[in-house]
Amino acid sequence: MTTPPQPGPPHVDPAEEALTYPGAPDSLIELWQRRRRRMAFGPGERLPPLDVDLKALLATPITAPEPAPARMSLHGQKLHAIRSELVGKPELAALNAILIAHLRKSGQARHAPALFRRIWTEEGAALLPHLPGRWLISTVITFGDHGETEAQRRIGLAMNVLFSLMKLYEFERFHSGLGPDQPFKLRPTRGRRLPVGMPSFALLGGGLDINLLAQIWNEAKGEPVAGRVACHLLDLLNADPGNLFRRIGLMRDAKASALEEAEPPDVPLSDTL
Repeated sequence: MTTPPQPGPPHVDPAEEALTYPGAPDSLIELWQRRRRRMAFGPGERLPPLDVDLKALLATPITAPEPAPARMSLHGQKLHAIRSELVGKPELAALNAILIAHLRKSGQARHAPALFRRIWTEEGAALLPHLPGRWLISTVITFGDHGETEAQRRIGLAMNVLFSLMKLYEFERFHSGLGPDQPFKLRPTRGRRLPVGMPSFALLGGGLDINLLAQIWNEAKGEPVAGRVACHLLDLLNADPGNLFRRIGLMRDAKASALEEAEPPDVPLSDTL
């Protein structure tokens, strides 16, 4: 009796094997859409109405929630995690966070975008100091999809790209063995290749870091809602000693100092022949 042939591994196009994301963009879009499935409510659960008293929520601190029951809706699970994280912060912080969680999904309560915008239009200045960095970032990038004006959406999208890429490259830096405030050693870079044919960055003459931040900051300064959150985050980034922009600045200073030391000292001309 002959053994039937066993199926081999599925054929993979060699061109696909060379890609970072095989099947892109469709494979990425499918995964992204699956992660955006609606966050379902449980019985009796709903978001507060659009006219909820924001000042009362701002004045009421979050207390530690009871232990989570064995079975909870996705909304209930997320709200329980938020309230556990934000104990002592105003109840308005929890409402802002759960709204963001719903607004990231493909379906949400119809009034959720307007309630999110109302929080930041009416009580943004008061709520801002109470939020940790992660919720400030989540807030500003939510304006990218749900901002009321084009300026709010531009600011939100720009901050989304900025902080999302920062999170990726700062995570990668964890594996370099260097601390976040330690700049890399200066090495020759002539002939080194950047992705997709980009020209190299000139450490002394280049202004890519300044151009990137200044454009976002300039637009944010003129926008009182999303711009207020963006400016606050950019101020925090400017004061943080452990990020790419600070390290680039330190490398720039080190290179300038090395060039100054390499130049021959000025020798004054003699007064006599």
